[in-house]
Amino acid sequence: MKMFRKLLTLDEAKNVIQQHFKPKNLRIEEISILEAYKRILAEDVTAALDIPPFNRSTVDGYAVKAKDTFGADENKPIELKFCGVVNVGEQPKTKVTQGTAVEIVTGAPIPEGADAVVMFEHTERRGSLIYIYNAVTKDENIMKAGADIKKSETVLKAGVQLGSREIGVLAALGMKKVNVYAMPKVAVLSTGAELTEPGAKLSQGKIYDINAYSLSVAVQECGGKPIYFGVLPDELNKIRTALRKAITVADMVITSGGVSVGPKDVMPRVLNSLGSLGVILCGVAIKPGKPTTVAVIDEKLVFSLPGHPTSALLVFHLLVRPLIQNMVGIAKSENLRVKALAGMRLFPAKGRRTFIMVKLNREKSGRLIAEPVLTGLSGAITTLAKADGFVEISENQQFIDANEEVTVNLFKSLD
Repeated sequence: MKMFRKLLTLDEAKNVIQQHFKPKNLRIEEISILEAYKRILAEDVTAALDIPPFNRSTVDGYAVKAKDTFGADENKPIELKFCGVVNVGEQPKTKVTQGTAVEIVTGAPIPEGADAVVMFEHTERRGSLIYIYNAVTKDENIMKAGADIKKSETVLKAGVQLGSREIGVLAALGMKKVNVYAMPKVAVLSTGAELTEPGAKLSQGKIYDINAYSLSVAVQECGGKPIYFGVLPDELNKIRTALRKAITVADMVITSGGVSVGPKDVMPRVLNSLGSLGVILCGVAIKPGKPTTVAVIDEKLVFSLPGHPTSALLVFHLLVRPLIQNMVGIAKSENLRVKALAGMRLFPAKGRRTFIMVKLNREKSGRLIAEPVLTGLSGAITTLAKADGFVEISENQQFIDANEEVTVNLFKSLD
């Protein structure tokens, strides 16, 4: 196969993938709400009860009939008869009748007959008598049943990502389990004779593998479940065997390395030998990321990304991330973006859409400046560590001038 005979534009590449990507119906699973952090809700949640489920006091004081306190002030207190106590977590055993008051604590249910609560600070107890020094109105210091959530109200919509607040709502509704979209399984593997697993002894001429780890975490960040396949040498048969297994156990496969034009770059040949359809695109007119190759095997997408760490992660962000989010139930992926000023003049690669990694710095004046991470090499790992995001320059744009406003696509939200 002759590589890069016709490079696709980024938009063309996305269209080709979309034409061949036919996700099956999203799987739904029921899990404990304690395990549901960052999972995507698969159905609307409707309240089966009022929250709170009863009228409750919002202060410590005395439950009364509001009309019994009318006219009370510091110089002329109203005298009521003490007739019991209501604590939290118990059903009131005493009714409030005309001229009586029941001691109550914050959160306790309002006893029958009462329609207001007088704060302790505005009362005085002398034996069996309660003196009220401040009048209250009906419903004062009472949270009514359903004031927070009403029965049959839709409180959470399908597609929301569950965080601490949403899970708190589920707990308030008495839900121990919740239906969420299953996490798509994504097999991740690296190829290259020079690669060594982290933790192993590093031999002469070897480097530690980066991509299988950074890409596995990138899969997690957008809702997938990575299946780590490790590092493989540039041997056609071993790669073919690993890919067959990966395609069997996973919903999607991501490889890195073996897609350029060297004699060891065997990935396109392997992909075309695995089954029907095979490679659907081989080369994209972007920098970095030109050698990107995509195949469809047994109706599953296989993304073969460049071996350079920065290139691999960028292409993942551009092409793979939106698809995984779609598979996990996020209907539309909105990338985080901020406006900034270019710290220097930026030039694109001729004929290719160019993505320049930048670090954001805020001046004392408050201006946000996008400074290029100048490594010069798409494989430099420091680019990954330093960059906050990237600036995109179109194929037809000559340059971006210094101090020109740019849009920075963020890898994560700014603190």
